[in-house]
Amino acid sequence: MEAALTDSAAPLLIVNNIEVVYDHVILVLKGVSLEVPEGGIVALLGANGAGKTTTLKSISNLLVAERGDITKGTIDYQGQRIQGLSANQLVKRGIVQVMEGRRCFEHLTVEENLMTGAFTRRDGAASIRQDLELVYTYFPRLKVRRTSTAGYTSGGEQQMTALGRALMARPKMILLDEPSMGLAPQLVEEIFEIVKKLNEAEQVTFLLAEQNTNMALRYSHYGYILENGRIVMEGDAASLAGNDDIKEFYLGIAQGDQKANFRATKHYRRRKRWLG
Repeated sequence: MEAALTDSAAPLLIVNNIEVVYDHVILVLKGVSLEVPEGGIVALLGANGAGKTTTLKSISNLLVAERGDITKGTIDYQGQRIQGLSANQLVKRGIVQVMEGRRCFEHLTVEENLMTGAFTRRDGAASIRQDLELVYTYFPRLKVRRTSTAGYTSGGEQQMTALGRALMARPKMILLDEPSMGLAPQLVEEIFEIVKKLNEAEQVTFLLAEQNTNMALRYSHYGYILENGRIVMEGDAASLAGNDDIKEFYLGIAQGDQKANFRATKHYRRRKRWLG
């Protein structure tokens, strides 16, 4: 199901050998490098604590709120260095992050939440209203629930609200953090289908961090796998989905009579250390 992307697509984002330290002591990312082509969907995969969220926050410059610093490496977006820009400046340039756990304003209505996404825009009320109707086209359930208090909507509706809020900023790139978290499988597929439609019809580029490797690789063009703050594997989505190590360790599919167990997992970790 993953879509094809031409090799000629220019990089929209280049992350080059970054290291991130929290509280001036804790090294979290250790030389992470990745590229996101314009018009692509790139998956950042790995277990909880691998460094996926930190990577996204490094790009959106939300690290400062958590006493995190990029101590090495560079981040370029549209050919320009973006380190040091505020999150507000990055939104104006077209980079919007959808946080893990959705982070809706619980006391506001669904529509009020969506309208907060247009806070940085200066192109007039008519244009903003037009984009609001576009969001309702992709998320018809939100139109039905537009006057409901966001904190009383379902997890799936809150995820749709968070994604719709990002769209209201007219992004070129969305950093999507764990969109499947806490959602039923049917809702997860619905969210990923919408991501695919936004990518194809609205030309929105996605870098998504996801533990649901199977789903992410179905909808992505390319993937990077993080372990302990390092990229240990990368490749096009089809190749990663067909890789035996990925199948066994991340998808839980044993090969032949061999069963995935703790011993096999430890062996996998030891075997991958050289990649770091």
